[in-house]
Amino acid sequence: MSPPDRPEWSETGFPHIWLPYSQMKTTPRPVEAVATDGVRIRLADGRELVDGVASWWTACHGYNHPHIRAAVTDQLERMPHVMLGGFVHEPALTLARRLSEILPGDLGHVFFSESGSVSVEIAMKMAVQYWLNQGIKGRARFVSFRFGYHGDTIGAMSVCDPDEGMHTMFHGLLPEQIVVDLPRDDAGFEQFDRVLASRADEIAAVMLEPLVQAAGGMKFHDPSVLRRIAALCRKHDVLLVVDEIATGFCRTGTMFACEQAGVCPDIVTLSKSLTGGTMALAATVATDRVYDAFLSDRFDAALMHGPTFTGNPLACAAANASLDLFEREPRQDQAKRIEKQLLRDLQPCVGLPGVADVRCLGAIGVVQLDGPMDLNALRGRFVEKGVWIRPFGDIVYVMPPLVIEPEDLAVLTGAIIDVVGEWSAALSSGQ
Repeated sequence: MSPPDRPEWSETGFPHIWLPYSQMKTTPRPVEAVATDGVRIRLADGRELVDGVASWWTACHGYNHPHIRAAVTDQLERMPHVMLGGFVHEPALTLARRLSEILPGDLGHVFFSESGSVSVEIAMKMAVQYWLNQGIKGRARFVSFRFGYHGDTIGAMSVCDPDEGMHTMFHGLLPEQIVVDLPRDDAGFEQFDRVLASRADEIAAVMLEPLVQAAGGMKFHDPSVLRRIAALCRKHDVLLVVDEIATGFCRTGTMFACEQAGVCPDIVTLSKSLTGGTMALAATVATDRVYDAFLSDRFDAALMHGPTFTGNPLACAAANASLDLFEREPRQDQAKRIEKQLLRDLQPCVGLPGVADVRCLGAIGVVQLDGPMDLNALRGRFVEKGVWIRPFGDIVYVMPPLVIEPEDLAVLTGAIIDVVGEWSAALSSGQ
């Protein structure tokens, strides 16, 4: 689309916006979205794209689901917001109860915020203060894993991969954490055991994305890895924080990824699909053990945190409606069907020159490349193919809405086969 064809609001507004993860001097002009429906995004020029990434993995039920829309509309007419300081309201209390009922074990104490990154910050504060409230000082560091990603705020950045991630330039600003390789075999677990044994008196918690290290490269690990990490945390009396922001709500095939390992962490963080991609909302959920450490006659033992829009009624109404859909519609079966089709449809990429790996788990499909990639060019080709797929790092991936039909999923996988095939051919020819 040439510049004169762009909407007036795009021409006048674009010079003033600062986009995420973008070098504004060189980034291509984004396409203009004007409407969404189901698994499609409509552009200002009339084209429609099949969405392969569910708007950063949030739109699990597809866009504009009538049940969620009706719940938000009803709540908007009655009470869009009221502060959760001194007030409570039905949407927040109902959502807290329902999350407690579907999470494993005794994860039953819900603290709301507006973003996944902030929910991680809250989890970190909870973990550190858990020890302080018991008179134990010095346990203020976290163990996290290479290729991990937990958000872009200061504390969350500190537990991301310091070398492979997006935050390497902030060395010196970020708190120094203990970042280790994710153990995958006996030797790795022996090393991890030694780290915890030698430094337990300074560790507040271990933080892990269960089964999938998402933004760090869609790297998968077996449920047994999480199970053994949890066992070592118990052995050394270290808290376990599980970040289910990307993996929760059926994305890996079960409601929560930690269920596949039979693990109940001490703290879990949730966001993204929590509201079905409708509103900004996150939750940090603690077990009785953690929550009880904050109960005291001393006010300074309370968790001193309070986002302005914590427990926003509109967002909680959307989340309650989203949970309705998880209860009454076959989301886990849909995730398993997506996995089966992805495994089959992406097979033509296996063995192509430059393709290092093809892997799938639940409603996640990944083609990992080994060669120079022009991400902007690849993203542009996908738009030309009528799909919204955004490669990053060395991967081309899809995490579509769970409601996607086989025909639309085939459009996504067909586009991947075509675009990766073109890239592979150009790599082989030295272009």
